[in-house]
Amino acid sequence: MDSADEERSEGSERPVRAAATGSDFLQLDLDQAPPGGRTEWLTARIRAAIADGTLPLGSRLPSSRVLAAELGVTRGLVTEAYQRLADAGQVQGSGRSGTRVVAVPLPPPIPTGGPGQSPPGTGGPFGPGADGPLVDVLRAVPCRIDLSPGMPDLTAFPRTAWLQAERRVLAGLTAADFGYGNPQGAAALRAAVTGWLARNRGIRADPDEVVIVAGVAQALALVAHVLRERGVRKVAVEDPGSLGARQQLEYGRLETVPVPVDERGLDTAALRASGARAVLLTPAHQFPTGVVLDGKRRRELLGWAAAGGLVVEDDYDAEHRYDRAPVPALRALLPEGVCYAGSVSKLLAPALRLGWLLVPPRLHDAVVAAKRYADLGNPVLAQLVLARLMDSGELERHLRFVRRRHRRRRDAMLRAIARHLPGARVHGAAAGLHLVVTFDGADFEDTALAAAALELGVKAHPLSWHRVRPGAPGLVLGYAAGPPGELEEGTALLGRALSRLR
Repeated sequence: MDSADEERSEGSERPVRAAATGSDFLQLDLDQAPPGGRTEWLTARIRAAIADGTLPLGSRLPSSRVLAAELGVTRGLVTEAYQRLADAGQVQGSGRSGTRVVAVPLPPPIPTGGPGQSPPGTGGPFGPGADGPLVDVLRAVPCRIDLSPGMPDLTAFPRTAWLQAERRVLAGLTAADFGYGNPQGAAALRAAVTGWLARNRGIRADPDEVVIVAGVAQALALVAHVLRERGVRKVAVEDPGSLGARQQLEYGRLETVPVPVDERGLDTAALRASGARAVLLTPAHQFPTGVVLDGKRRRELLGWAAAGGLVVEDDYDAEHRYDRAPVPALRALLPEGVCYAGSVSKLLAPALRLGWLLVPPRLHDAVVAAKRYADLGNPVLAQLVLARLMDSGELERHLRFVRRRHRRRRDAMLRAIARHLPGARVHGAAAGLHLVVTFDGADFEDTALAAAALELGVKAHPLSWHRVRPGAPGLVLGYAAGPPGELEEGTALLGRALSRLR
């Protein structure tokens, strides 16, 4: 917009001149704007404020009419500046709620290299020489489209049902109920969990066997502590397998021993040869490949456990399946040899930090003691609300709803991959909230592909993050959290990033 344009507003409206050509908003002073470049100046000032955090995500901008009056310029000038920011995906108009900041500018291009994370300012989550909480580092990086795995559709959270259940729970509480709870968990939730597991996972358990935890991450931390206290130093893990779970065990001062995973699941012969006395695995829907531990391997694994081994079963998203029958939990087959961990992070929301842990009788008291000294127990109110949702059937209704929605999004992602990533092999699409694409014979690093995608505003996990041993490059792509149009756009940008590397 040139200087002549700046002398008029939409519909040739004359500007409303204020007493001074300045505004308290961002301490704007119109005298600093170059002649004929006021629109660019205003756009740049707002963009810089978004970038440096002066205007954080969710901040509301003044209405175009108000800001124009304060600056003494046409409303059309301010509207044009806002539109440029909207076109860049940084702000969004929301009717009566005004214009708000929805994204910050992308960071400078990230140097590609080996998997990992560099210190701040030296290459980001895909820079060379990295270690530490890679997933957390990537989660903090701004983007336009997030295809990271492990996230359900958070917009589907049953707010009304939760609020109604919370009101009913509060109405029935006595003053004593607001005191310290049982570190093992509220009796009502432990009973509700046993019903949920019996109906949905075929597990029969007594409420006294259940320990309520702050998600599977805490379940692994408690198990790691108890195992180390009992002299266990090595735990076998799937390869590829969850980077976060592996780091959780290592933080608990356990050595993790990689055991290969193939199209039949964990290699049980390699497990026996590893010398590990415990193994962490995801048998119903292996992370990240999506394979199911087959019948022969299950029998071999349970035989290994019956002979003294311990299985730690992470049943992280077993409820989400689309094209195959349910797979029984290992805990249902050998309670004496299996620690079973589950949560509502993939069903409702990770923010709830609510999960459950069942352990063999010989470990039960030690796990309860570890939970007590960790945090004295989870917040009681949220436990009671979840128990009500489980007992009322509301959680099953929610599961049926999100399963249909997630399936539609899975299908949209598959169509987008076929269109924009020709030649990519898709793995694990029959269930869960993510899938894996691999590029056999490719001569690039998947960290380079993930970095190129991030430069275009798309987050995805490189498959190598979840490997210990080398393998084909690939990406782990979550599809549950975004609408189909966003999945299409994100996959198209992945295709563009891929073309840069070939």
